[in-house]
Amino acid sequence: MHWDAKTVQPLPNYRLLVVLEDGRRGEFDCTPYLDRGVFRELRDVHYFNQVGILFGAVTWPHEQDIAPETLAAELQPVDAQ
Repeated sequence: MHWDAKTVQPLPNYRLLVVLEDGRRGEFDCTPYLDRGVFRELRDVHYFNQVGILFGAVTWPHEQDIAPETLAAELQPVDAQ
């Protein structure tokens, strides 16, 4: 879909730089999720930095994921570099 994640890059302070299929580019703040269930594991920076993409969702090795719809809704735009 047009809101699927195309690329993701970990940033400091539990933020992600995300580019969506429709070309939108922005930062996604993961800190609101870090105290919730399976997302607690993301507090380990080494593990957080293992972020990837699977079927348009941002994912981590132990199956934590952020749905494309959530990314699109909460993405904070940044200028292209």
